[in-house]
Amino acid sequence: MRPLIRFVLRFLARLLFRVRVEGHTRSFDTHRLLIVANHESFLDGLLLGLFLPVDPVFIVHTSVVRSWYFRMILSQVDYLAVDTTRPIAMKQIIRLLESGRPVMIFPEGRITITGSLMKVYDGPAFVAAKTGATVLPVRLDGTVRSYFARVSGKAPRRLLPKITITILPPTRIPMPEDPLAKQRRRKAGEALRRLMQEMLFAARPPQTLFSALCDAIEIHGRGHRLLEDIKQIEYRYQDLLKMSLMLARLVERATPEVAAGDRIGLLLPNLAPTLALIFGLSARRRVPAMLNYTAGSDGLQAACTAATITTVITAHAFVEQANLGEKLAALRNIRILYLEDLRQTATLTDKLWLMGYALWFPRRFEIPVSPEEAAVVLFTSGSEGKPKGVVLPHRALLANIAQIRAVIDFSPDDKILNALPIFHSFGLTAGSLLPILSGTSLFLYPSPLHYRIIPELAYDRACTILFGTNTFLANYGKFAHPYDFFRLRHVIAGAEKLSEPVRSLWAEKFGLRIFEGYGATETAPVLSVNTPMACRSGTVGQLLPGIEYHLEPVPGIERGGVLHVRGPNVMAGYLKVEQPGRLQPPASSRGAGWYETGDIVEVDDDGFLRIVGRVKRFAKVAGEMISLESVERLAAAASPAASHAASSQPDAAKGEALVLFTTDPGLHRETLLAQARTMGYPELAVPRKIVSLTALPLLGTGKIDYVTLQRLALETP
Repeated sequence: MRPLIRFVLRFLARLLFRVRVEGHTRSFDTHRLLIVANHESFLDGLLLGLFLPVDPVFIVHTSVVRSWYFRMILSQVDYLAVDTTRPIAMKQIIRLLESGRPVMIFPEGRITITGSLMKVYDGPAFVAAKTGATVLPVRLDGTVRSYFARVSGKAPRRLLPKITITILPPTRIPMPEDPLAKQRRRKAGEALRRLMQEMLFAARPPQTLFSALCDAIEIHGRGHRLLEDIKQIEYRYQDLLKMSLMLARLVERATPEVAAGDRIGLLLPNLAPTLALIFGLSARRRVPAMLNYTAGSDGLQAACTAATITTVITAHAFVEQANLGEKLAALRNIRILYLEDLRQTATLTDKLWLMGYALWFPRRFEIPVSPEEAAVVLFTSGSEGKPKGVVLPHRALLANIAQIRAVIDFSPDDKILNALPIFHSFGLTAGSLLPILSGTSLFLYPSPLHYRIIPELAYDRACTILFGTNTFLANYGKFAHPYDFFRLRHVIAGAEKLSEPVRSLWAEKFGLRIFEGYGATETAPVLSVNTPMACRSGTVGQLLPGIEYHLEPVPGIERGGVLHVRGPNVMAGYLKVEQPGRLQPPASSRGAGWYETGDIVEVDDDGFLRIVGRVKRFAKVAGEMISLESVERLAAAASPAASHAASSQPDAAKGEALVLFTTDPGLHRETLLAQARTMGYPELAVPRKIVSLTALPLLGTGKIDYVTLQRLALETP
């Protein structure tokens, strides 16, 4: 009877859930096979038993078999009930593997309640390492949206969701080297956790920005309240889609000279129409180039020249409020289009087209496009030189979103507060696209500099996730009431080094741990981040799934090396002023496709990255390489309440001399010397020249403007 029942159940599952099995379906012919899968619902075990091409023994907890309906389901498969708290349970699993039976286990031990990966237990990993078994990762997608899942709150529910089972390439977990069995077990568990995260990332489907938006709408529903900006209007998915379709149609009609693949400049703040334009233009193969409105007129002109931009879209209200009139007037050979004027060109035919056709068949609006084609162009901050255009394909942006979601849980129950500008890669990918494509509510605020308002918004809107830079977080912490961030559960810092005083302030005042990350515009942008599952103070976390790395030694620097990376989130290439419109693909000493970050990095035994400094931010003082970042850490320890930045100037006697800029007028060299002795710093790392400033110069992204400081250092007597 069992084969007949399984045949009927398999037929019903294919009919009702449209189950699709893909990937490495021929990877099951091995002697010792341990199958591991993510756990999304009560359906998971049954579906894997029905559709895997082998008949494994399922490992279940003894509490499960107490329920009659689970015993009925388990009657269709072979299973072993174990108590995972008892060591003998692992021995039973080892004996099964050694006997040649395939074993199926859920390493999380429980069904997810976040929609993301839960805690991964060490036991299954240690079993795999001890037996030398082949580990076969299997990704279940779709069951979390069924009524058999346990995700609560605003998570989307479907009576019969589409389910995909993806079989990833087989691998092994070698036994870690450590004299202590406890540490070997822990390290094996860490390896399995990273494997599960790699699995979640690798199983992502090929998409474009617009198709990903359409998929999100189908999953979460058109009526899902998603987006709010300073206008205090709540936009649903339907509203965002409507704006995307109509604005793209109007822009396309108003710019017949802009062909598919050409770039259109966007000079707009953090507002819903800005995001709508990004999705809409990319659907029509027009590439939005996000212009930095805080840059000077020369910087804007250089960006337009590098990316061969002939049309810039902005808004009358924004130009007036941000005093951009003179900058726009200084642009040469650039046509300016205003959103208010574009909206006036909408005809009755356009409205009928939108409401009667496009809104209900949005995928037909998208021109066929490869995920490898350009989605957006961003511009480097110019913190150390002239800005360059960074071409990010659909593949890079969506890969980085999938990488972030594989290591940090985001759900429709969350609300993200994003005040980072969308023209910055951190503000675009993590702060805007990620929540839109994940169904997570988003509040867009136009300026990160309103230090008193943003904490109040976090309190008023009950935001749960906040992105920021060290500078911005320091000021939010300074002005916020201790209860303003009562709902926050994730505070993620990037774009610049997180200082210890800021970390301590948030821990003591708000009881919150800041998760520091690291990346670059060229990597869309996140490369590594500390997470609730893997966090180590003083580091920028572990590399995200799917990223390869290499450390290239630097003469004169003993620890670490220059970080080179390769992965699906790396840019398509640069656009430079010297060669306008010509794409220069990434390449480094490692070869084509590799990106040299310019950062000197250490990687510890557990894979955590520690930034030593930038290659360009070292000074050679009396023959010794001194990290300017270490000088800043020294100053921060001596005067935690102030802001500090280090630079250098030529010195006839020592080659280079250190110059410290600080907002503490009472900071003297004697104080720094005393602190250096406490921290074990050499005297060469203590600057002789200290310049007091009212405030350090900042770029619009919140980074310190080192170009301006270098000029001031050269002028310092």
